[in-house]
Amino acid sequence: MGYQLSKTEAGQMFHNWTEKYEVFAPRLMEGEGCFSDTDIIRYGKVTSLDEIEWVKKSDYSFKEVLLAINETLFYFTEDQTTVPKGPEKDILIFLRACDLHAVRRLDEIYLRNGFEDFYYARVRERAKFILMGCSKTCESGFCVSMGTNQADNYDAYLKADGEQVYVDIKCSELEETVTAGTKAEVHPDYVTENKEKVTLPKNLSNESFTKEIWKEYGTRCIGCGRCNFVCPTCTCFTMQDIFYKDNPKVGERRRVWASCQVDGYTDMAGGHGFRQSQGDRMRFKVMHKIYDYEKRFGYPMCVGCGRCDDVCPEYISYANCVNRLAKEEEA
Repeated sequence: MGYQLSKTEAGQMFHNWTEKYEVFAPRLMEGEGCFSDTDIIRYGKVTSLDEIEWVKKSDYSFKEVLLAINETLFYFTEDQTTVPKGPEKDILIFLRACDLHAVRRLDEIYLRNGFEDFYYARVRERAKFILMGCSKTCESGFCVSMGTNQADNYDAYLKADGEQVYVDIKCSELEETVTAGTKAEVHPDYVTENKEKVTLPKNLSNESFTKEIWKEYGTRCIGCGRCNFVCPTCTCFTMQDIFYKDNPKVGERRRVWASCQVDGYTDMAGGHGFRQSQGDRMRFKVMHKIYDYEKRFGYPMCVGCGRCDDVCPEYISYANCVNRLAKEEEA
């Protein structure tokens, strides 16, 4: 149901949310960018609507709320293991339509991929999503091309417009927190055209895996992995066993974000490793997003947020790479 609230009424509603939920949203973090004099927009806990960055797209996605960057799976001693507790409170996550579509991709991988990941599932089942509208397109996004510019599977939609706040609530639990305001017809804002446009190739063959463009990109890519870390649908991780100094027979096993673009990621026991060149790694990433995943689940993995293009220090454009594949296929 839709409501029009004053800022004071919305503030009370948000306060009611924080009493029951941990609320995460994109925030402007001053001085916390790559350099001491740069800022970054990243997800963190918020206690008021004023802390949320409404206009600019976040540099990092919501992903780290559902998938911790560094997560302890269990603690171990000589004869027993202990699984750490999950979240103590339910979670609210503010995100945009493209990222809400990314949640579906994560669910496919962690919940409906032949088994259910225990650690992801226990966080996911306690999470609700607040949609943030997009009144205009971002510079690098191509969500319209990917069909992810609109979403209706939200628990609530919220728009702050001057002294008024508009809310559309689908979740009965959240609707109970609205204690004032007037009923109104509220529809999410969404973009209908992007500056960046992408054409997906539809008939990729095995020849696509041996094209010369991968060697070209391989000469430019430095294998830093930044594109993977900002992507809302990349899920690569590695395992680490940490042994405590005071007792080397006691420690913990951690799941830590990793990147398929980083040297050594595919190394195996015996010294063998797959995808030794940067071109092969670039090919794997791109083809996984637009070919392998779609072949398995019926839709592409990429949601068109454009963060990978924004963060690449070598100015490699994933969008341009996909368009080149489409043009070569057409030719």
